[in-house]
Amino acid sequence: MNKKLIITLAIIFVVGFIIYRTFVGSYNNMVNREEAVNSSWAQVENVYQRRSDLIPNLVNTVKGYADFEQETLTGVIEARAKATSVNINPENLTPETIAQFEQAQQGVSSALGRLLVTVERYPDLKANQNFLELQAQLEGTENRITVERQKFNEVVNSYNAYIRQFPQTMLAGMYGFERKGYFEAREGADVVPEVQF
Repeated sequence: MNKKLIITLAIIFVVGFIIYRTFVGSYNNMVNREEAVNSSWAQVENVYQRRSDLIPNLVNTVKGYADFEQETLTGVIEARAKATSVNINPENLTPETIAQFEQAQQGVSSALGRLLVTVERYPDLKANQNFLELQAQLEGTENRITVERQKFNEVVNSYNAYIRQFPQTMLAGMYGFERKGYFEAREGADVVPEVQF
């Protein structure tokens, strides 16, 4: 009788331990993956902030050329202000909030593009060493943005896939882990631009 009781208790203990480890292990993995998403998002914001920090220096360098189009400079400054006002909490990385963030950042990209096209009309400005250095830094930052967005999407993919697998899918709902949104190509990005000379 004692032997059966000990075996029964041992089986209950082993089964209980396995269930406990499944819950704890899954929860800890979800926490680790969510933190990886949050960290990756912080890095995305970091490179966008770097670009934002370069803009005042670029604008001040260009301002030195008195006949430069003031409307273009104002557009860059306003786009930067709008983009820096959009803050997203990593806990709320839904497709809608990421699209809102991306739309604000796209305004900065468009304004900078117009600025750089306008600069073509000013050979002295194009030859200015400060301007050339800032332009190179902006180009490097744009490349960093692309890389960090790609890394973010990879981490989000790993997180989303994990919480949708069994048994995590049941536990994710209990623990409040929800799918995160991705950076997506903006509308019309798949259309090749038509260049005419």
